[in-house]
Amino acid sequence: MSFLARLLTSRWGPIVTGAIVGVLAPVLVRMGNPGNMGLCVACFSRDIAGALGLHRAAAVQYIRPEIVGLVLGALAAAVVFGEFKPRTGSAPLVRFLLGMFAVVGALVFLGCPWRAYLRLGGGDWNSLFGIFGLAAGIGLGIVFLRRGFSLGRNRPATPALGWMMPGLMAVLLLALLYAAPFGRDAEGAPTGPIFGSVKGPGSQHAAIWLSLGAGLLAGFLAQRSRFCTIGALRDLMLMRDSHLFNGVVALTVAALATNLMLGQFHAGFEGQPIAHTNALWNFAGMVLSGLAFTLAGGCPGRQLILSGEGDGDAAVFALGMIVGTAFVHNFSVASSGNGPGAFGPAAVVAGLIACSVIGLVMREPPAA
Repeated sequence: MSFLARLLTSRWGPIVTGAIVGVLAPVLVRMGNPGNMGLCVACFSRDIAGALGLHRAAAVQYIRPEIVGLVLGALAAAVVFGEFKPRTGSAPLVRFLLGMFAVVGALVFLGCPWRAYLRLGGGDWNSLFGIFGLAAGIGLGIVFLRRGFSLGRNRPATPALGWMMPGLMAVLLLALLYAAPFGRDAEGAPTGPIFGSVKGPGSQHAAIWLSLGAGLLAGFLAQRSRFCTIGALRDLMLMRDSHLFNGVVALTVAALATNLMLGQFHAGFEGQPIAHTNALWNFAGMVLSGLAFTLAGGCPGRQLILSGEGDGDAAVFALGMIVGTAFVHNFSVASSGNGPGAFGPAAVVAGLIACSVIGLVMREPPAA
């Protein structure tokens, strides 16, 4: 255990984590997950929102065990290594809104930063526009950071608060395993409380325990190594520090190699799974996501990891993502394989304006 602890907290930690995630994700695809979507926090948050009935897009409704595993895996690592530290109090409403805006951009692009690199490793060249947009959004966020942007400091909280997000994840897992429908409508479809897709991406998933195990492992490793796809580019651009960026490179290379071995690498722009070819809105969507994630302090996976450590602010952001995915589908914002939704471009523009205002006006209050 001591060797593992030293390895994951060394410069090799992000590389090991990225490489393992890069292998796990294509394997999950081979075992049933949607194409180029072995691990996508934004898409899987959307599926969870659908499973809870927060939106009624029938094709994307499933409680994804990978999300549960990320939080519980981080919890296990934090407890084992003495880093479970309940805390909260840093602009929770702003964080909730940033979580919503982040997934608006992600679901216009059709993927979170993790999926952007996984799509690249699967040969989807449309992801390059998303990655360039992500870098641009992070660059804009750095401008605000240099101008003094801050959401303030959080403070220690009661231990009960730190257990709430892991507790919610445990409830979701139980709901996936045991929830029975209240009834069925005239057409025989379940009427809740938990909904599940019978076709489309929500119906495509690996076995529950395999998905949960992959999430647990990724969460454990990411907690120890501080793996973060947003922090990787932020630190590289802001401080010329490649420590975290090496993990992103390892993820992409490992995903590429695994996809090649599994026969899942298909290079090109057209016909990619759950993707569209509109370069402008692939780019702009991820500009919004990159900005929102930078202002919030980390990528969606990192937010889930922090919530597993007891960070209530990160948990609020993660809940904002789930609610945001419901908004995206209820208001025709989400993209499809045919391109952006009817109101996707307008939502991205509105989100960029709102996040820019947040970046300009939020400052840490002076000490009393």
